[in-house]
Amino acid sequence: MAVPDPQLTIQPINFAAQAPDSWQKLIDTAVAADDAGVDRIIISDHVAFGESLDAYGDPKQGGTAGGKQPTGPDGHWLEPLTTLSFLAGQTSRVRLGTAVLLAALRRPAVLAKTTATLDVLSEGRLDLGVGVGWQAAEYEAAGLDFDKRGRLLDHTLEVCRELWTADSAKYASDELAFDGIHSQPKPAQPGGVPIWVSGTVNPRAMKRLAIFGSGWIPWGPAVADPLTGIAAMRAAVADLGRDPSEIQATCYIPVTRADDDSIDLPATMAAVPALRDAGMTDFKITLRLPDGRAGITDALSKAVEAFRAVS
Repeated sequence: MAVPDPQLTIQPINFAAQAPDSWQKLIDTAVAADDAGVDRIIISDHVAFGESLDAYGDPKQGGTAGGKQPTGPDGHWLEPLTTLSFLAGQTSRVRLGTAVLLAALRRPAVLAKTTATLDVLSEGRLDLGVGVGWQAAEYEAAGLDFDKRGRLLDHTLEVCRELWTADSAKYASDELAFDGIHSQPKPAQPGGVPIWVSGTVNPRAMKRLAIFGSGWIPWGPAVADPLTGIAAMRAAVADLGRDPSEIQATCYIPVTRADDDSIDLPATMAAVPALRDAGMTDFKITLRLPDGRAGITDALSKAVEAFRAVS
């Protein structure tokens, strides 16, 4: 499995604390990313909310220490696969990813069909970033047991992989059994849609990454300390018999600001080589983008140029 050259990723915002007048900036950002040479856009996921969001800041529940959910329970969140399907029709080359999809909330066979369809129609541009999430209420709303979320995700990925790759699919587990099942079309990408596994460096997440993962989306302490995180991840998957050099990994580029609070692109991108040398392959940057497609395209083009100069 060949690991690509360093990739630059942005995250168009598909959520709002209150109903926006328009989602046009999301669309403009995706199209501008396509035009400017950004490698990947990623979209986040929530299906529903309970009324207590404190778990987002609790690592024991799958949250991140000190973290705060960016909207209240009545925040507006566009469903990511639907959104990416719409954006696929507006773009031609930028990769389309979820970061992260709560895949276990979807029925596995339907998720396999949905993602295969999107991959075919986008001509092989989909990356499926998955995680278990942090919110029990979301699983309760789907009729699922939050305490079994890890196994539910593994089961979902097992079924997807079988349906993506086998012409006559067969599967058996405690959750589900089928034989002689046909699901076409297959994803455009050989072997199925690449799966990016989100999680901390813990035994269950690392086993999931070693079995299914094309890439790793760090969570928890590894977000703040990516160099330590990727070293620990690589050691963990190697112990499980997987070659860590096959696994892509993403991180945020720490942003350096000038005296006027604008982003200092050369100083910001100076952090990339050390992260790349440690094994990071995908670099997410958070930018304050203007309104209007032309202005967004210009800002992203400058970021891409600065990134390519160091990567």
